[in-house]
Amino acid sequence: MSAATSPATKFAQERLLQVLLAPVISEKATFVADKHEQVIFRVAPGATKPEIKAAVELLFKVQVESVQVATVHGKRKRFGVHAGRRRGWKKAYVCLKPGQEINFAQEA
Repeated sequence: MSAATSPATKFAQERLLQVLLAPVISEKATFVADKHEQVIFRVAPGATKPEIKAAVELLFKVQVESVQVATVHGKRKRFGVHAGRRRGWKKAYVCLKPGQEINFAQEA
């Protein structure tokens, strides 16, 4: 894929830098990374799959095979008689092409 036709050129670079919020580092995330060659990111609520793919390819210089998105709903919480709700968020499971890898320990 040449630089002129890369997915990152379809979107504004400023937008792509705001799409990925943080990697999800948990026991489940490391299990998924080892077994399915996927990386999990916390993403902006309005992010689309093509934007997430372009952002990962731009920031980490890897090739993305597919993106799956899930919305995590906020939990209901109570403090005495006051009831509230935590904010929901969106996460993306990014499947990398074979041989590709993102190592967050080296990136930092």
